[in-house]
Amino acid sequence: MLPANKTVLGNTTFTFLAALLLLSATQAQASRPNIVFFLVDDMGWKDLGCFGSSFYETPNIDKLAASGMRFTNAYAACPVCSPTRASILAGKYPARMNTTDYFGGQRKKKLLPAPYIQRMPHEEVTLAETLKEARYRTGFFGKWHLGRAPFTPESQGFDVNKGGFWRGHPPKGYFAPYGNPKLADGPKGEYLTERLTTEALTFLDESKDGPFLLYFSFYTVHTPLQAKKDRTAYYKKKRDALPEPQGPRWLPEGKRKCRQVQDHARYAAMVEAVDVSVGHVLAKIDALGLSNDTIVVLFSDNGGLSTSEGHPTSNVPLRAGKGWLYEGGIREPMIVRWPGRTKPGSVTDVPVISTDFYPTLLQMAGLAPRPRQHLDGVSLVPLLTGSGTIAPRTLYWHYPHYGNQGATPACAIRDGRYKLIEWLEDGRTEVFDLEADIGERKNLVQSQPVLAKHLRDKLVAWRAAVDAQMPSPNPDWKEK
Repeated sequence: MLPANKTVLGNTTFTFLAALLLLSATQAQASRPNIVFFLVDDMGWKDLGCFGSSFYETPNIDKLAASGMRFTNAYAACPVCSPTRASILAGKYPARMNTTDYFGGQRKKKLLPAPYIQRMPHEEVTLAETLKEARYRTGFFGKWHLGRAPFTPESQGFDVNKGGFWRGHPPKGYFAPYGNPKLADGPKGEYLTERLTTEALTFLDESKDGPFLLYFSFYTVHTPLQAKKDRTAYYKKKRDALPEPQGPRWLPEGKRKCRQVQDHARYAAMVEAVDVSVGHVLAKIDALGLSNDTIVVLFSDNGGLSTSEGHPTSNVPLRAGKGWLYEGGIREPMIVRWPGRTKPGSVTDVPVISTDFYPTLLQMAGLAPRPRQHLDGVSLVPLLTGSGTIAPRTLYWHYPHYGNQGATPACAIRDGRYKLIEWLEDGRTEVFDLEADIGERKNLVQSQPVLAKHLRDKLVAWRAAVDAQMPSPNPDWKEK
């Protein structure tokens, strides 16, 4: 039998070690950075001042860009919303998860659309779930559009959900009453973007002891095109003072017309509302003394809407917009601020994609990767810290559906400076040199057949590797 003092010493030692472990875990948790992720709906590559817009006014986001890194070759994983949103939270290409269209879309024409599931599966361990495991408090604000109940933010790793449900746009518009089952109505006439901002600020007050993930997923600037009257009037006056554009205001894109000039006053007011919201959130982070401990990301889920539904914005010099696999439909504004690690005002033109956020944020937070989960992303930390670059890689897109913006089902691949688009109705291919032809006007298929075959072979092999679902002929289709 051990002496009494030995037993006491053993218990004391055990208690001391347990306390050390608890202290160590608490310190590790406290040292993890907070994360604010702004995801803007339908914001185009040129919709910010810091990305070249001279009509829209975005001083707060421009200031954010000046304090962090701009990515000029950043891509959404799909030209429409739900698939890209799933790719961010799951770290996988939509084709791999079979979430290839916006949830609720199902158009058929010459082809029957490829089958897909209209939810983000619970089998996916989301970025929010992984951060929650690391003791992050997680809050979701705004648009979800990743499945009906039970596939809601609360079931995918978020402690708080304000406004996120299955719909992809505000059911009754941007002014209260909203008709949103996940957001109590405010006073009549309250503006949704402002209300979500207030909810986000409350979350910050409640989570200031950190660490936290604030995932602010704007409904803005998605249709319906609604903004405050005074701000719309301001941009109408600004538009009326502009000289006539030197080039065409519209160009054809397929059977649609595509806006070439940014001068839509109501849309500009909606862009401004996003910018004001971002400014309020960043000011709150400053006021709470958390700026140096908070990573901030801003991104969009697909290109700006230019060929349909009011044609509110222009992505020029990029071609087309939302719903298309031309650059205007998939290239996005992207900003990351990592205080103390990312050089303020830095810019990179290395191609990156929405699947990269998952492994990047895990590494930034000092957490182990989940390679079985984020299969299609890489960490961008070397770019953000200036310590190196990332290995060259090929990027892929799979959109075997008819959207409502005029494009037909297609797939695409970017390999270095070259990009191939395969149109699935007729097998037609286009190849572009994006460094020499950012507007994708000169098809190189005839002049570079070896390159075209190489790219298409890689695209076909990738589709097989991820089990990408393909459309099929419509037996009821009749040519008009």
